[in-house]
Formats: sequence, C-alpha cells, structure tokens
Amino acid sequence: MNSEYRLQTPLGDDDVGKLRSGDKVLLSGLLYTARDAAHKRLMDCLGNGENPPFPLQGAVIYYVGPTPAPPDRPIGSAGPTTSYRMDTYAPRLHDLGVKATIGKGKRDAKVKESLKKNTAVYFGATGGAGALLSSCIQQAKVIAYEDLGPEAIRVLKVKDFPVLVINDSLGGELYAKPRI
Repeated sequence: MNSEYRLQTPLGDDDVGKLRSGDKVLLSGLLYTARDAAHKRLMDCLGNGENPPFPLQGAVIYYVGPTPAPPDRPIGSAGPTTSYRMDTYAPRLHDLGVKATIGKGKRDAKVKESLKKNTAVYFGATGGAGALLSSCIQQAKVIAYEDLGPEAIRVLKVKDFPVLVINDSLGGELYAKPRI
C-alpha cells in the first residue's frame, strides 16, 4: 500500500527515511534545477574548493531545462529530463547533503547505493507534462551559469509539486515492482 505525503524543502533524514518506492509526494519550498552542463560546472566548482551556488544540505535538484517564460508566468514548460546523464555526479552530491533528485528514467547501481548510504531518494516527475508541472512553480530565478540558457541553475519556489518515489533510501525501486 503506497502512501501520500506533503513535504517542505529542505528535506532531512526523517522526511526521506519514511518514503517508500511508489509513494506519492507533493513538494513545496525550493528546488534547484541542473542538467548535464550545470552538473559539470558544479563539480568543477567543488573540485576547486569553491562554494556551490546553492546550499546542498537538504537540497532537491530537479533535472530540467525549462522553456522561456510566457509574459504571465515565472517559467515556461518545465518537464523532467532523463536522469541517467547525471548518474556520474549524483553520488558526490548525495555525500555533500543533497537529499533528493527529480527526473525521469532509471538510475544506475552506484546512484542506488548512494541513496541508501546517504538516506536520499530519487523522485520521478511525469515526462510530457511540463506545462502542467510548471503550474506548480510560483517563482523562478537563474542563480548560476546564466550562459547555459535553459541549462542554467535556477532556484524554483514550488507549491504541491507532484512526484513519485522511484528509488527509496532502503533500496526499493518502483520500476522493479511486478506489474499486475
């Protein structure tokens, strides 16, 4: 039996530890966006001993490259991108305090082990529903790597942003459950 939760970011071990694969979650608070190019720069920043452009402790990173904002909205369509392209970077970010990532598709074995080691989760957002998901985004602001355009790091203020727990902190995986 799957549960439903409302969580406020930043997330802690208590928030994440109770989640199980298949649970529905409505996130409110701040999310940070980053895709491939932004992750590479973020790793370079950390490798040089510099401070990251946002607090990693308890953070939720959304793998998204949004479209330009229409005149009456803070952001355009904001659907998830395929997550495996960030698998190289995710374990280090979990080690530094990131509690969740949001994307679509499966994660590799190293990411799944990192989720268990760091009491973190991987959320799935519905692919192809970027316009609907953007309706949960109240504010959006570029905070780093503006030259990357849609792949710049943004801070998003969200309310009731719908996600599913794909991989939980105990090794559970929604994609591995038998279908009836």
